[in-house]
Amino acid sequence: MSLAAAVPSAVVHKLTHLDWLESEAIHILREVAGQCAHPALLFSGGKDSIVLLHLASKAFRPARFPFPLLHVDTGHNFPEVIAFRDRRAAQLGERLIVRTIAESIARGRVVLRAADESRNQHQSVTLLDAIAEFGFDACIGGARRDEEKARAKERVFSFRDSWGQWDPKNQRPELWNLYNARVAPGEHMRVFPISNWTETDVWQYIAREQLEVPSLYFAHQRAVVRRNGALLPVTDLTPAKPGEAIEHLSVRFRTVGDISCTCPVASTAADCEQIIRETAGATLTERGATRMDDQTSEASMEQRKREGYF
Repeated sequence: MSLAAAVPSAVVHKLTHLDWLESEAIHILREVAGQCAHPALLFSGGKDSIVLLHLASKAFRPARFPFPLLHVDTGHNFPEVIAFRDRRAAQLGERLIVRTIAESIARGRVVLRAADESRNQHQSVTLLDAIAEFGFDACIGGARRDEEKARAKERVFSFRDSWGQWDPKNQRPELWNLYNARVAPGEHMRVFPISNWTETDVWQYIAREQLEVPSLYFAHQRAVVRRNGALLPVTDLTPAKPGEAIEHLSVRFRTVGDISCTCPVASTAADCEQIIRETAGATLTERGATRMDDQTSEASMEQRKREGYF
C-alpha cells in the first residue's frame, strides 16, 4: 500500500508555493541562529520586514528570538511606519535597537551636501557603525531578488568584508541549500531569507497569514505633485515647487522608505486581494516605480551596495 493510500484523505495537505517559500525562509533563519554568534534582524516596519518578523516567530516561538531587532532610522520616515515598528516590537516583547542618521551627522560621520538632501543613501554609514558597535556578525534583511538588478546578484548569505563592502565576485557557493556563515573578526554576513520571494508572494503571504501592515500600503487620498514621471507626496520635507500643480489623488505606497525619495502609485486597491491583482499587472518593479533614488543605473546601485548599502 502506498503512503498516500495509507493516510486518510482528510489529513493529506498539498503544499503550496507559499508553504515551500515559508519553509525555506524558516530554514535560513535557523541556519543563522545555528551558525552566527551575534546576528540581528533588520526591522523597519515595512511589509518585507513584517513578513520576516512573522517567519522568525514561526521559527523560534515560544522562545525569544536569538537576535535583537535593528533599525537604521533616517529621521525622515513616515510616522505611521515608525509607530507601527514600535508597536509591533513591543507586542512581541523583543529588543529593538534604533540608530539614526541624525546621530551620525552629529558625530561628523555623515555630512550632507544640502539640508534637503535625501538621507537614504547615507544609511550605510549608520548601519556599519551599528554593526561595529554591537559586534554583529550577521544582519538579516528583507531584500528580494526581484526588486532590482543589483539585488538579483545577491546570494542568500551575502559575505561582507571587514570594510562592510560587498564584492559580487567574492561570494560563496550555495549548492543544495548549504550555507557557509564563517567570518573572520570584523567581517559579517547579510542574510536574505526571502530572496526567492516576489512582491506578489509577499502580499499573498500577508493575506494568508492575516498580517497587519501600515495603512500607507492601502489606497488613500493624498496630496501629490507630478515630478520626473512619478507622483511625489507633498509634505513638509517634500513641498511642491513653484509652478507644480498639487493634486489630490487616490494612491498607495508599494514600499515605505524615506519620505524624500519614496513615491506612491495611483491606486484604488483597498485590501490585500486587490493589491495582489494590481501587482500581477504591474510592469515596473516596486523600487523602480516608487523609489526616486533607485531610478538610476544598475552600476550606480551596485556601487552603493559595495559601500555597505542594504
